[in-house]
Amino acid sequence: MTDAAALPGQPRGLVTSGPATARAVNVLAPNPSAMTLDGTNTWLLSEPDSDLAVVVDPGPLDEGHLRHVIDTAEQLGKRVALTLLTHGHPDHAEGAGRFAELTGTSVRALDPALRLGDEGLGEGEAVTVGGLELRVVPTPGHTSDSLSFHLPADRAVLTGDTILGRGTTMVAHPDGRLGDYLDSLRRLRSLTVDDGVHTVLPGHGPVLEDAQGAVDFYLAHRAGRLAQVEAAVEAGHRTAEEVVAHVYADVHRSLWPAAELSVRAQLEYLRERGRS
Repeated sequence: MTDAAALPGQPRGLVTSGPATARAVNVLAPNPSAMTLDGTNTWLLSEPDSDLAVVVDPGPLDEGHLRHVIDTAEQLGKRVALTLLTHGHPDHAEGAGRFAELTGTSVRALDPALRLGDEGLGEGEAVTVGGLELRVVPTPGHTSDSLSFHLPADRAVLTGDTILGRGTTMVAHPDGRLGDYLDSLRRLRSLTVDDGVHTVLPGHGPVLEDAQGAVDFYLAHRAGRLAQVEAAVEAGHRTAEEVVAHVYADVHRSLWPAAELSVRAQLEYLRERGRS
């Protein structure tokens, strides 16, 4: 067995529904897969002494899951007052409309197409509900509309798919861009240095206890993959399909379509910098 403390970011362990920090409770969606890991983490956030809660990423359009989120809040003596989205991928956002109906809440997101209500989310904005404060941190790259949410009171950050609790994420070309993603990782790293963030509450996978270690691992991984892609191009592998077969030979073929999106983003990044 591998010691979790030796893994990137120091994952907490098994992914389960339940309390993660003083203000964050996970309600795990029943949608496990190779891409979603154990399933989508739907985060229920509130101040301990407040009866109001915020839900981040209601998850897929699964009636049982959505009602489970509401039931969990009610069992804790909370009422869901606001719904937020880290980004628009269906495993995070497809259930948002129905969840808004069930809770009578607005849905706030960066992408206007995902909002229910008049308010969006902007860089540096503070969202406050029942004394809870969340700070909006734009983290594009995985998608153009990706956001993270800084939870200062718990020295934590909710990262959606920008940082996962296990493995690494993909840059979903053409919407996602590698240059943006690297900038976003550096932005998250600054939270660990300047704001004392030490806990990652990811969109999938276990909670990470070492936020800075997780970001450093992601940056190193991206640099390594980019070097492999660049070397593959220099060796004559020109198309994304050829590069995937060469660079991702150790990855199960079922994941190659996702890897191809990531490779396309890396090839674009190299072209923009005159390196391919």
